[in-house]
Amino acid sequence: MTVENCTLAIKIDIDTLKGYREGLPRLLDILKAHGVRASVFFSMGPDESGKALRRIFRKGFLTKMLRTRAPSTYGLRTLFYGTLLPAPMIVPSDPSLLCRALDEGHECGIHAWNHVLWQDRLPRMTRDVIRHELGMAMELFQMVSGVRPSCCAAPGWQVTPDSLAVQDELGFAYCSDTRGSAPFLPRMGGQTFRTPQVPSTLPTLDEVLGRDGVSAENAADHYLDLLEPGLNVLTIHTEMEGGVMSEAFNAFMDACSEGALTFMTLGEALAASRPLPEADVEMRPIPGRAGTVATQAN
Repeated sequence: MTVENCTLAIKIDIDTLKGYREGLPRLLDILKAHGVRASVFFSMGPDESGKALRRIFRKGFLTKMLRTRAPSTYGLRTLFYGTLLPAPMIVPSDPSLLCRALDEGHECGIHAWNHVLWQDRLPRMTRDVIRHELGMAMELFQMVSGVRPSCCAAPGWQVTPDSLAVQDELGFAYCSDTRGSAPFLPRMGGQTFRTPQVPSTLPTLDEVLGRDGVSAENAADHYLDLLEPGLNVLTIHTEMEGGVMSEAFNAFMDACSEGALTFMTLGEALAASRPLPEADVEMRPIPGRAGTVATQAN
């Protein structure tokens, strides 16, 4: 395997209180040790992860939960938040962690106000509701950090024409809501939107773990084999790579540091990719994930 002529942008999604309080500091330590800046997206509001169990009837959801050992990955308390246990607030529980990510030079943006609500209910949300959800997340981000968030990444790669239109209204420099091959301007529902998309190009760890022989022991080698010349965007999660799979992620970073691989943030990747083509966004199933995700059409 060679990483020559490869560029890697690491996108960190924070979905839960446990991921924020425990996984984020661990990932920040790993990145600092390797001198790497990432793009970090914060779920700002309530952790209602217990309500995600409604997805059990989606094809592939239960299999994924078993493959990734969800109770040990997320913790039993997390699986009850918003149902049997009150939903705790994520960033307000310790605002200093968001500030630490900014202070250490990472590009930071919003993931959601209510992660589960967006991922499960977006197609039924009006523009007003979407605007309210993003507005609350942006307001709290600015209150905590003193700066306005310039980027956004939709939970579960879930988008609609209405969500893309609201993101245009809010003036983000870019969004990372899709899976694909390279930055582009999205088309959906007969409309072309002006906010660039910087898609994730690689599968996530929870999509590959336990499939085709991928394990904690060989995950780092598996991802090294997936890297291609040009831009690679890897989405990681504080609950997974910042938790039970942190050793595997650290091993991956060690191997990357030994090669001629270039790291950059998503914003830097966008700046290096202009002019941008237009591409349709389609909701498609992908291996290892329940339901459909927003995908850059070829």
